[in-house]
Amino acid sequence: MTPTVGDIYCVFVEKLQKYTACQVTSVEEPGSSKANLISILELNWSSDTLPDESDLYQMKPLYCDYFFWNNVLEHSYVDSVVPKGYIKVGNIPPLVTEETRSYGSWDVGGSLYRQHKWNQIPEERRQLFKEAAKDDTMISLGGVSLRRSINILHADILRSLTDISELEKLPCLTSIHAEEPTDSLIAFVKSNPFIRELHLEKANGSSLDLTGSQLSKFSLQNADGLESLRLNDCLRELILDKAILSNLLIEAEQDGYWLTASFSDSLPLHRGLDLLGKLHLRNVTELDLQPLVQRYPSLQDIRLWGKPGTLSNLGSIKHLKELLTFTTYDLFGFSGDEFPSPDQCPKLSTLWMTSLPAEAAKTIKAAYKKEVKNGLDLSITKPRKPEWLANNLTNPFRDWDGREHISATHANKAASLYKKMNTAMSALGKQSSEDTTNVEKIQTALRALVKEYTESFNKMDRRTGFIETVEREEIFVVLDELLQSAKRNLATAGVEVDVDELFAIFDQTRDF
Repeated sequence: MTPTVGDIYCVFVEKLQKYTACQVTSVEEPGSSKANLISILELNWSSDTLPDESDLYQMKPLYCDYFFWNNVLEHSYVDSVVPKGYIKVGNIPPLVTEETRSYGSWDVGGSLYRQHKWNQIPEERRQLFKEAAKDDTMISLGGVSLRRSINILHADILRSLTDISELEKLPCLTSIHAEEPTDSLIAFVKSNPFIRELHLEKANGSSLDLTGSQLSKFSLQNADGLESLRLNDCLRELILDKAILSNLLIEAEQDGYWLTASFSDSLPLHRGLDLLGKLHLRNVTELDLQPLVQRYPSLQDIRLWGKPGTLSNLGSIKHLKELLTFTTYDLFGFSGDEFPSPDQCPKLSTLWMTSLPAEAAKTIKAAYKKEVKNGLDLSITKPRKPEWLANNLTNPFRDWDGREHISATHANKAASLYKKMNTAMSALGKQSSEDTTNVEKIQTALRALVKEYTESFNKMDRRTGFIETVEREEIFVVLDELLQSAKRNLATAGVEVDVDELFAIFDQTRDF
């Protein structure tokens, strides 16, 4: 369907069990900087049934004031393709004519739901939150000076506390990072309706109960020893990184139907979450999709990131009758013929596949291209030939190949530089195992390598300025991995590497 200014679309929002609405307020002209975008305004309306024409003229814009929002319109640019499930119910003059500066996605009803949850919190607590959010007065917490308006608390501050009740000094605290759960910390989280995120480094026992809290996101880096995890109602995102026991029982609202569960490396063998709605897997090296489909038959959303990695039994996703979203990144080992046809995935509304076999990319794109007019969000990019994969399997800069603002020359230079650095640092490890008499000589060699690494990127960036925030972080992460690997290898020969000094050289040398 082609949207026009004034159109009102409705969509049924499961978590509200109601229809919600939005209005198209602008349609960008072809050739403009915002081509293929439209702006939509979320409306303060919901109903058990679709509206009639008279209802349209009673609709008002949605103004949001939950958490750090202050009477803000939910008005943003989105993709011009109206997703499946959205129903055009009429057209009235635009309720807002001002241009928006925000960009978002088709999530109509999301802000209405969040506003509804906010309104359920006692008014006096909401008022205290709003006052604190504007208050930069310095307070003392565990002997550390902090602004009263702080909303994220990190583990180092938490460790300095002798009494968890000191956290009451932070009325707009919403996110806590802690080393491990304690009874007092969990009790505080459950008593505070504003704590929406809890991030733990490890579990400190066999069970953890989050029921009664208002968390929307919970992450645990190391689940070693955890056998029982009870999640609160309204939790939307669970992240478990490693050491998941096969007998771990995870209990969640409606068996995980509303939940997005994120895991690393491979499909976990835990118990529970039988009706899981959304699954994210990162750092995949090998994944058989058939057991995944059998384990989670109610999946609506699957997102997979390779290390890179390989997929098998790709065709089994046709058995997921509620599948709405399927995305892959850096995953190979399949052909285009294995991917289900559009009629086998009738509800699929988002299909993104990036860095995949070239033959598969061509076949899948051809099969699904005609579905775009029906609301499919389709993106098949970075097709890779077998020789590319062979050359880039261990290249941490492989994603630069095909990135819009990075030339092939710079991508190749970065890959070659990594190989050179890796070879040179590995040679130092071998040299140290044979001769440990000159530690300073090895550190001097590492200084020179770090300087060469940094100056090489300075030179690449000098003309085009292609190194932006993401690239800067990637360059840093790759150097960190190189140095940490060198440190481990040299430590076995009794040579201690001063990594801090080497990073100081990196910071002093870099121009990007």
